Amino acid sequence: MSSVDEKIVREYFEQNGFLVRQLRKYQVQSRKKRRDEEIDLLVFNPSYSQRSRRPDFMLFSSELRYIHKAVVVVKGWHSLRFTPSMLRSSPEIFRFLEKQVVKQVSALFGKTAEGAEEDNLLKVLVLPGLPTENPYREQSMELLKEKGVDGIISFRSMLLDILARVEINRNYQKSDILQVLRIMKNYDLLNDPQLELFK
Repeated sequence: MSSVDEKIVREYFEQNGFLVRQLRKYQVQSRKKRRDEEIDLLVFNPSYSQRSRRPDFMLFSSELRYIHKAVVVVKGWHSLRFTPSMLRSSPEIFRFLEKQVVKQVSALFGKTAEGAEEDNLLKVLVLPGLPTENPYREQSMELLKEKGVDGIISFRSMLLDILARVEINRNYQKSDILQVLRIMKNYDLLNDPQLELFK
């Protein structure tokens, strides 16, 4: 996974009020990843309310408030769609869902407070997109759910959300991603997402 992909996901969660932890600072290239190395980010929502409902499977910024804590895996395979056949033939996508990995991640978050929900750790997959047509879209979602994925976020929805929040009169020196988007917006190379009511 590219570090740019991970930075985009990090910015997205941070802009939505989450605390984000990266588990490792190295890239695995010369060997097969261990199961615990499949995890890219841990996210924690400090403003989560215990009375919140469970978030929808397709996660957008409006659903993030219902997430307390999550393990996030980023699959930035931008030229691919996650079709049912691709998901069935790529078991490495689901390695982060194995019990020992989830147990290790739960330990990283620590014990829940007394009276808190037993375990509300969500397993979130960030991907370029699902097929646009049914039945392939529905089959992909069902397969992801069956494997244990609790939610998915598309890069498109994340980028649209980030882009909408970037202001051209702010200097984002601490974030290369936000600074590049700001500069591009300033020169009218990117526009804020708009609803097209009339064509």
